[in-house]
Amino acid sequence: MTGNHDKSALEQVYAARSADELAQAYAAWSNAYDRETAASGYCLPFMTTSWVARYVPRDAGALLDAGCGTGLSGPYLWALGYTNIDGLDFSEEMLALAAARGAYRELRRATLGETLPWPDNHYAAFFSTGVFTEGHAPASSLDELVRITRPGGHAIFTVRDTVLDSGEFREQFSALEKAGRWRPVEESPPFRAFAVAEPEVLVQAFVFEVI
Repeated sequence: MTGNHDKSALEQVYAARSADELAQAYAAWSNAYDRETAASGYCLPFMTTSWVARYVPRDAGALLDAGCGTGLSGPYLWALGYTNIDGLDFSEEMLALAAARGAYRELRRATLGETLPWPDNHYAAFFSTGVFTEGHAPASSLDELVRITRPGGHAIFTVRDTVLDSGEFREQFSALEKAGRWRPVEESPPFRAFAVAEPEVLVQAFVFEVI
């Protein structure tokens, strides 16, 4: 049997079977995360800035980077004129690295899938990349994220293909639409999350307008 010390950091993340195991995996990976994901051509934190720029005016108000990790998206959104960005993540180690980038107004430790520490209609938009994947945030996380996004704001996020195929996210999309809480705006075709490695890892991007 292969022990955890023989697995790559990414394999350990996907192998986590509880929130505690996942937090431990990210804590162990945090210092090498940026270097290793860059070597693999991980593009989602940068791709998401395209959808934010397409749908969210720079003066719309505060944005939430939901599952911000080490904060890779923040500096690039800042360069595009988005200077009012908050972030949440469940890893203290990742949040410390995100804070060092200097692009976030506020960073909080919180867990997607649980009640979030913001009032209703607080954000102009939220964006989330690489979070809705195997063993990570559940589809039910979208309820709270929509709650804290104001009407007319946008939900921008990616979902891993294997998770999307399970049907849970499609059901959640439909439930929120039927409840009159959002409407669909854009659904991308599947594309690679890593430009260099992991060619089998495909995601789709989704944009909804909160009602």
